[in-house]
Amino acid sequence: MVFHSEALDMERHDVDSLDSGSPELDIWLREQAAGAEARRVARTFVWVGSQRVDQVLGYYSLAGHRLVRSTLPSSVGHGSPSEIPAILLARLALDARLQGRGMGAALLADALTRIAIATRTVAARFVVVDARDDRAATFYEHFGFRRIPDSLRLVQKVSDIEALIPGE
Repeated sequence: MVFHSEALDMERHDVDSLDSGSPELDIWLREQAAGAEARRVARTFVWVGSQRVDQVLGYYSLAGHRLVRSTLPSSVGHGSPSEIPAILLARLALDARLQGRGMGAALLADALTRIAIATRTVAARFVVVDARDDRAATFYEHFGFRRIPDSLRLVQKVSDIEALIPGE
């Protein structure tokens, strides 16, 4: 099956079909994603398959963000202004039926590619993730994100992401 992402459309997409194993992420998609979109505080993209394009198999939400350099380790914030533009990868969830098969990496790559393209128009230096737990933090670290000490916040430079994307 081939997957692709598209902007969430609550009238067209079956958000009730998603079962990520994390009820809070599933509930957020069903009950809050549309409101976040309407208030322009987050954009949500759903992952659908080629066989049933209305069935949501994963999603991620993106939002503008800013980091304060003084809250970052000097090795991360070095050379940045005191306030650093960033993109927050606010949520990322994959249906439990697809977990453990490398599909989480593909969904993350989809989100990071979208971010890299967006930063050609609106500048951002970092992608920020606030991991839900240590397991999620380890997942992001596997893909080059660096954990801020004593937290579940992780960051990665957009330039490092762009270097990994074919054709970028």
